[in-house]
Amino acid sequence: MPGAPRHPHTSPTATRRQVVVGGALALGAAALSLPLHAGPARAFAAAGDPFTLGVASGDPHHDSVVLWTRLAPDPLAEDGRGGMPDRSVPVQWQVSEREDFGRVNASGTAEAVPGSAHAVHAVARGLRPGAHYHYRFRVGSHISPVGRTRTAPLPGARNNRFAFAFASCQSYLNGHYTAHAHLAREDLDLVAFLGDYIYESGAAGAIGRPHIPSREVHTLAEYRVRHAQYKSDQDLQAAHAAFPWAVIFDDHELDNNWAGEHPEDDQPHEAFMRRRAAALKAYYEHMPLRPAQAPQGPYIHLYRRLRFGTLLDMHLLDTRQYRDDQVDDASRRDPSRTLLGPVQKQWLKEGLSSSRARWNVLAQQVFFSQRDFLAGEGTDFSNDAWDNYAVERDEIRDHLAGVRNPVVITGDVHANYVCDVKADFDDPASATVATELVGTSITSGGNGSENAPGDDVQLAENPHIRFVNRRRGYVRNTVTPTEWTADYRIVDHVDRPGAPVRDRARFVVGDGVPGVRSQDRPDQERQKV
Repeated sequence: MPGAPRHPHTSPTATRRQVVVGGALALGAAALSLPLHAGPARAFAAAGDPFTLGVASGDPHHDSVVLWTRLAPDPLAEDGRGGMPDRSVPVQWQVSEREDFGRVNASGTAEAVPGSAHAVHAVARGLRPGAHYHYRFRVGSHISPVGRTRTAPLPGARNNRFAFAFASCQSYLNGHYTAHAHLAREDLDLVAFLGDYIYESGAAGAIGRPHIPSREVHTLAEYRVRHAQYKSDQDLQAAHAAFPWAVIFDDHELDNNWAGEHPEDDQPHEAFMRRRAAALKAYYEHMPLRPAQAPQGPYIHLYRRLRFGTLLDMHLLDTRQYRDDQVDDASRRDPSRTLLGPVQKQWLKEGLSSSRARWNVLAQQVFFSQRDFLAGEGTDFSNDAWDNYAVERDEIRDHLAGVRNPVVITGDVHANYVCDVKADFDDPASATVATELVGTSITSGGNGSENAPGDDVQLAENPHIRFVNRRRGYVRNTVTPTEWTADYRIVDHVDRPGAPVRDRARFVVGDGVPGVRSQDRPDQERQKV
């Protein structure tokens, strides 16, 4: 996989329903069919279930995928150890094309070590391209739930469909993960999670949620417990077990609005860098990332590229670690300012220029298109989005003009947007060079609403913004050689479980035709919702 040097819409199938909803039953059948061996003498005899945080897979290549779990019989133990002893524990894993594991395609043993919170990142290799697999773990007499994953197509292979969803911003405090429950029942090849997997802040008054700490987290143990708290949610576990994920972080995995080596507040530099190291370590320990992404102190190499045959290249960006600190509007057009850092920016431009894929996706965190919040002659831009790094944003935008079918996918803002990326954002008549699809939150911000004060101004001041909606949910994407279809899937409430999911809007991008058209209301494509 290309990289860069390290530096500072359909109904579920019966099989998927069995794996996700009836995982325990599927597990029982699998265990009877081909028992995992008891393992070495050092096998762990847990007093409770060590697989309380579920299983996950991620970053699929054509011949391999990473498998994740973490042993934690007491996941919320305050010391961050998850109730595990201070020694290594061997963990067996198996991968099979058969749900009953009647034939094992790959297997191995990984060491879960105390220094990594007894997390496992096992890379299953030698798999077939574009194939579905089931996987599971065993430690001692305990067998994990069964997960389902899929490898990418062979590089250069022609593939006619790729389905994925993207989501972001899942504050445990703000509601139930009903959207994840629906997401787990989709028919997808991948989930891209675009940041704010956890929230570092703490607050009282959570909606129907147990075990809520009231303090902000700073230490490694605290970050581990916060991740375990989120991972304990059964709907989130189901979504992880159903598909491979590709994850990137935003700010709340560490500190609100952090930028490079700059915290949000006046925390001393050394203290912030210790906190950053703790947050990134805990993040890696709880994500289905490859060993190449393991952090080194306060640094992690998170930007990377996933390829899916000739149909789609996904360029996953890190818009936090290398950015300059935020400034006011008067300084936002300073040409020296960077969001990506010079090495990542060059990696991105070279990868886009050399791509042979039909569609090129920038999977990233913060709003890319220009967004002026102030009516009239003045301007008011977000200082945490690409608008605060306007010259570099325009450089990337201009580069996208020469790339085949660029689509930017974005999280962060707790609202659904659709934007035409313009050659000149100040000239509505200028060419559309790309499309930006912005997804709402899973829960952050609570129930949400159809509109918010100020949406009228945004639509009036930014004619390239085609759609705004503030419900919770995710965006499901079906990509073919001729078009990209984005379904904005929403739930009407998260303050209590059980909300149904519905399609709020559908937008289509045609091959070779930048910009969106609405399939729901073609006579009024620019919708205020």
